Amino acid sequence: MKATALAHPNIALVKYWGKRDEALILPHQSSLSLTLSPLSVTTTVEFGASHDQVELNGHTAKGSERDRVLRLLEAVKAMAGKALGPAKVVSRGDFPMAAGLASSAAGFAALAVAGRAAAGLPAEPRAASILARMGSGSACRSVQGGFCEWQRGERPDGEDSFAVQRFDAAHWPDVRMVVAILDRGEKEVKSRDGMKHTVETSPYYPAWVQDAEQEIAHAREHIARHDLEALGELCERNAWRMHATALAANPPLCYLNSATLALIQHLREQRKKGMPVWFTLDAGPNPVLLTDAAHEVAAEALARACGAVDVVRCVPGGDAVLKAEHLF
Repeated sequence: MKATALAHPNIALVKYWGKRDEALILPHQSSLSLTLSPLSVTTTVEFGASHDQVELNGHTAKGSERDRVLRLLEAVKAMAGKALGPAKVVSRGDFPMAAGLASSAAGFAALAVAGRAAAGLPAEPRAASILARMGSGSACRSVQGGFCEWQRGERPDGEDSFAVQRFDAAHWPDVRMVVAILDRGEKEVKSRDGMKHTVETSPYYPAWVQDAEQEIAHAREHIARHDLEALGELCERNAWRMHATALAANPPLCYLNSATLALIQHLREQRKKGMPVWFTLDAGPNPVLLTDAAHEVAAEALARACGAVDVVRCVPGGDAVLKAEHLF
């Protein structure tokens, strides 16, 4: 009735931007990501507590934050088909403030894996991925390590919308992601709201869906060949096109700032000098740089020279795993 799991975040190389079903968190298009280490979230779940309790990073969760956790565990209880009682959840992450990486992806992946184990359900990546998706869309890609593809699916119940591992963490050990934290401030429009607004008002959105879906196969090919340049170029154009859909919304959404654009321009200049470094960018001002092990130190120096207040260097991360040590 008690289990603990650790999961890593992921960064989408081909982005997820927009839902076809808000309640089930079903995407309009597939996406592909790289799971990142050493950042992680550890979560302990125990059923049979005196009452429902949710503690996230040392504080008692309230409102929608608490509801999302308990709603996922209600799904676990339904899967188990037996009375498990109230749940106690304690979750802790080691993310720096405003890292530009979604801690919710690692958090809900760890919650799904720990929740299923605490309920006595078998370890099944597909089932855990579907469950994690119900808490946070990108969480479905953090159940497994390496390069994972979230298949958009077609079914209205979401049973065919889950992530599959295309390449494990050992496939490309030389690849690196360097998170450049340029701005620690909270964004005015959260990703969830920005997606909805973009889907509903951007005339570019249908083209984005078609283009992003086509890029998945190209990304897989580049990763299979360890083609850093081709993958970097794909990451950049996919990020630009995602942000173009947001900029074309009514009213427009702009997640970039002057420091973001300055760093991106500097990357272009460095590539002309032979440095293999590209960017990807989620809904925020903090780019994540794609490079290799031989250039990760230089990539960090570049980011700091462009005003990064903090930098996190990441390597390919592994699967979400159960831990023997509990948080309570």
